[in-house]
Amino acid sequence: MSALKLSNRTARRLWLQTHGLANTPTGPFDLSEIVANLGFVQLDSIRHIERAHDHIVWSRNQNYRVGGLDNLLKNRGIFEHFTHDASVLPMTFLPMWRRQFQRKAEWIAKAGWWKRMPDAEGRELIKARIMREGALCTKDFDSEGPRPTEMWHRPAHKLGLDYMWYAGELATCHREKFVKYYDLAERVFPASLWGQEESEAAQINWLCTEALRRLGFATVGEIQRFWDACSNAEVRIWLEQNKALLVPVVIETANGATTQAWALSGIEDRISKLEEATTRLRVINPFDPAFRDRKRTEQLFDFSYRNEIFVPAAKRQYGYYVYPILEGARLVGRVSLKADRDVGALMLEQLWPEAGVAWPSSRQAKLESELVRFARFSDLTFERGSSEQGRN
Repeated sequence: MSALKLSNRTARRLWLQTHGLANTPTGPFDLSEIVANLGFVQLDSIRHIERAHDHIVWSRNQNYRVGGLDNLLKNRGIFEHFTHDASVLPMTFLPMWRRQFQRKAEWIAKAGWWKRMPDAEGRELIKARIMREGALCTKDFDSEGPRPTEMWHRPAHKLGLDYMWYAGELATCHREKFVKYYDLAERVFPASLWGQEESEAAQINWLCTEALRRLGFATVGEIQRFWDACSNAEVRIWLEQNKALLVPVVIETANGATTQAWALSGIEDRISKLEEATTRLRVINPFDPAFRDRKRTEQLFDFSYRNEIFVPAAKRQYGYYVYPILEGARLVGRVSLKADRDVGALMLEQLWPEAGVAWPSSRQAKLESELVRFARFSDLTFERGSSEQGRN
């Protein structure tokens, strides 16, 4: 089969459409549908303007309100586990996630920090207490020893709780001010889903197929990294076994080069139905799933981005928490924002248009309109015209 060639413009439009960023973020709102379409939403403890997971959903539909994901978790519409990072996934995915619990347990068995966690008997005591008392958080336990943030140096009880969470023995019941409460998996996961047995091959087939569906087009590494629940070798075997159902594609990158990838059959129909991306300007969270793969972002959008949260201040190129700016099917700049909650204000600290991108007053007005909306989402106010000092 000859490869399908996608121009860079078409590839970007398909990518944004697939990730729910091509349309104006208004209209009927269905939180479960948004999470299912994305596949997962990454969690992050940092509340800069708002926490990443809330911002990610709001970027798709601005009728979303902070706390919606917490309520969906309490109502068992989603569950928490680890993709490339801590995330929430639709509860209906649970049968196809069983191997990931096992993979993470095996990963911990090879890691150094497991040596400091309670042994099997100690972990059973933790579970017995949760069984008696109900969902508990790490603050309900106590362990002697240091409390630095590195995983392998955390208190023994925290390591034990996390191990059982990774392994699927415990599950997140709910969160309070982002503090995780652990409960027995059988009291969190619906029995009909938790008891559903799927073969290893069926789980791998689902993971690869659904990753590629949400990616639109992807290389082996991109399919693997989407859920981070298969190995590269497993993805390669799946591709070989399913070649007859796949379409080879050649993607034009932003600099005019090409890269080879795969797509599901029906890709031509998806492309034929693409509409132009909205010209609405949006401030995108650094953890947004559409742009978390920095290499893919640079190839498609010619936008080099590094999250500098953990970079020493003196070595940062831009700043602590910098938001990409999406307009239509282009990333046109980045912006540093600050929330002053004492006075209830959102402030634009600095704006960096991308090289070659003009920044007329019309584009500035679109940015400020979005910041007004973003401020309202976070119970803040933003005054139009107050950001002129923010330009680079």
